[in-house]
Amino acid sequence: MERAFAWRPVTAIALGTAAILVALSGAYDYHRDELYFRMLAEHPAWGYVDQPPLTPMLARAAIGVFGDTLTAIRIPAAVCAAVLLVLVALIVRELGGGRFAQILASLGVATAGFVLIVGHSLLTLSVDLPLWAAAILFILKVLLRNEPRWWLAAGAVIGVATYNKHLIALLVIGLAVGLLAVGPRRVLLSPWLWAGALIAVLLAVPNLVYQVTNGWPQLKMAAALSADKGAEMRALFLPMQVLLLGPAAAVVSVFGFVRLWRDRRVRALAVAYPVTALLTVLSGGRPDYITGLMVLLFAAGCVGLEAARPRWRVAGTAALALVAAGNLFIALPILPVKEVAQTVIPEANQVVRESLGWPSFATQLRTVFDKLSPEDRSRVILLMGNYGNAGAADRAGLPRVYSAHNQLFEYGPPPETGTVVIAVDVIRWAMNKQFTKCEEAGEIDNGLDLDNEIQGMVIFVCRGLKIPWRDGWRNFHHYS
Repeated sequence: MERAFAWRPVTAIALGTAAILVALSGAYDYHRDELYFRMLAEHPAWGYVDQPPLTPMLARAAIGVFGDTLTAIRIPAAVCAAVLLVLVALIVRELGGGRFAQILASLGVATAGFVLIVGHSLLTLSVDLPLWAAAILFILKVLLRNEPRWWLAAGAVIGVATYNKHLIALLVIGLAVGLLAVGPRRVLLSPWLWAGALIAVLLAVPNLVYQVTNGWPQLKMAAALSADKGAEMRALFLPMQVLLLGPAAAVVSVFGFVRLWRDRRVRALAVAYPVTALLTVLSGGRPDYITGLMVLLFAAGCVGLEAARPRWRVAGTAALALVAAGNLFIALPILPVKEVAQTVIPEANQVVRESLGWPSFATQLRTVFDKLSPEDRSRVILLMGNYGNAGAADRAGLPRVYSAHNQLFEYGPPPETGTVVIAVDVIRWAMNKQFTKCEEAGEIDNGLDLDNEIQGMVIFVCRGLKIPWRDGWRNFHHYS
């Protein structure tokens, strides 16, 4: 018998969460990815070398509707978080959970550390989580209701998800391995499944065409990321599986995995988690890549908690509430900027760490620019070594900002009239090859006594082109 959907409390949780996220959205500053999306939004395309176009285009739409503000660019993230909470409750209902389990799962996900982080700042994972949840919901409808027509909906969501990140392929591979290994294998013969697969492929065609015609830049990007931080990501994978949703949610998720495994109809989804985890570790991918399946395991665990003895329900709920309090403190911008920099929060929350210090960064670049002679200022360009710095300089209104990092390389080279360069975090050998003289003009101080990525960067002023920009630009190009 199908459980009723607790739409009133679930809707209240979703809307309340979105309202809180929007209310706090103006705190701290842009994350470096948000600054990057803001720049990509000015160049609509079917794809970029390091990501598909959906998140940058959501940033573009939000800026177009609400204005070029920090709150505006973060509204899509808050909306995605609200949608995720509703989908989680629907997943719980599909797994047989009643009102208690649906509310607990929604509240548990709403207060999970990683969900709060990607709900506060617009990141690609902000959009990926509800897309994974929707695909999982439709797959559950196929497996639990024996209604194969839901493969069409699953295929449509998977196709759309390829425009955000290609990580949805992990879910597809994990599910396929699960179905082949533990069944039910009969679904693999369903024409509805193959029709859904066709829909996914057709929807993804423009994205795939972009990859083919541009030499599969996503593969180059993945290789660069693995070489850069693959070992670190592998070492962090297991602890992050506990910390992404929180220790209490991780325990509930273990019971959720067992619950899925014991149900032959959905055992394939239990198998999908270790398969995707293994693929992520082997490729050196980030631990958060498979958070969508962790959310499924947590939802299944909430169903089990609802069926447990009252004392276990109370203990589980209390543990989730206790961890939630810590998650709120770490994930949301509750403390003033000056105070948060002196706590462990920037270490525990890398998004906060990379969202602090931009006003000071821009001010110091402006000071160097203002010290140039009028003649130099007419010929100057700003050359930033990574997209976050470029985005911060562009957001501050500084003139002629260029970077050869990831997609921004495609928007160069600078004009040949750019013979004076203010450079930060640029490849040194490329600078020496390009310019006759480079002098230190200052050192970035984020003003917070915080050792983050921009702290201590040297500002150079370079003059005299040894070679034309059209010939030297490729020397500055890098993926990371």
